[in-house]
Amino acid sequence: MTQHKKPVVTVLTAPGEKEPPGMDALRARAEVRFASDEPTLRDTLPGTDVMMVTDFRTEALAAAWPSADKLKWIHATSAGVDALMFPDLTEGDVVVTNARGIFDRTIAEYVLCTILMFAKDFPRSLRLQAEHKWQHRDTERAEGKQVLIVGAGSIGGQIARLCKAAGLKPHGIARKPRHDDPDFIAVHGNDDLTEQLDLADFVVIAAPLTPQTEGLFDEKAFRAMRTSARLINIGRGPVVKTDDLIAALNNGDIAGAALDVFEEEPLPADHPLWDMDNVIMTAHMSGDFIGWKRALTDQFLENLDRWSRGEELFNLVDKKLGYASK
Repeated sequence: MTQHKKPVVTVLTAPGEKEPPGMDALRARAEVRFASDEPTLRDTLPGTDVMMVTDFRTEALAAAWPSADKLKWIHATSAGVDALMFPDLTEGDVVVTNARGIFDRTIAEYVLCTILMFAKDFPRSLRLQAEHKWQHRDTERAEGKQVLIVGAGSIGGQIARLCKAAGLKPHGIARKPRHDDPDFIAVHGNDDLTEQLDLADFVVIAAPLTPQTEGLFDEKAFRAMRTSARLINIGRGPVVKTDDLIAALNNGDIAGAALDVFEEEPLPADHPLWDMDNVIMTAHMSGDFIGWKRALTDQFLENLDRWSRGEELFNLVDKKLGYASK
């Protein structure tokens, strides 16, 4: 819609989080309010037209929702929007957009890095270096290995492109099979997951957290994988049942795991995953690159300009599916 006065934009950050970069550019376009928890959000929501949500774990919005009297659009500065998918929002008219596209390349680089680290046995090399031990050994070739990417969307497609460039063979899993996707050898439907798990050397979780994907990787899924296969999770922690993963790693049902996301974050210091030799872990940072916060603001500003001109927004989230489907 065409605005005759500045729209009111509320920026919801995590408690203690600094003001996102680029706010001066936002203030030039809108009346800007800030909130960081339920009480401050209840104060700022009345009269708010648009929200920019930087706290992807927030529960404040659902709690303060009755105060949203004019809200038309919520933008999440994250790819995952699971924290926003509460009934009053999903069943209402407020549109939701996300940060699709910002993190695709860096997440793909992370995935390719972990594949190569496993193939070249870098975790053991780093341990041996710390122990000042010289131990020659043979390692695997990555070329020709099959990679199953569970979640063949924007991020999954970028992962597939980099894998192809390195000589790997990427297959995808999506809601429905696709026969004409140039990034993948093939894209299979959800019903083919168990069969495809048995064929993959590396299994990459790039799916959003939805009721359908929560707990998807459990004891049954790990038993379907090859004993030589490695799991890489850059999606959402709750897609994997952690206890089942630990059992699979200990029992030799799978050979290793690279984990950037976890059911519990931060991961407690006494968690058994820390001490497992066949596990690579990072602190939910696979997509974060130098300058990423400003890139998120710039993306929102571009969409805000479209909204102000009455144009269609990009990165629209299908609220029933829980992710941007195109």
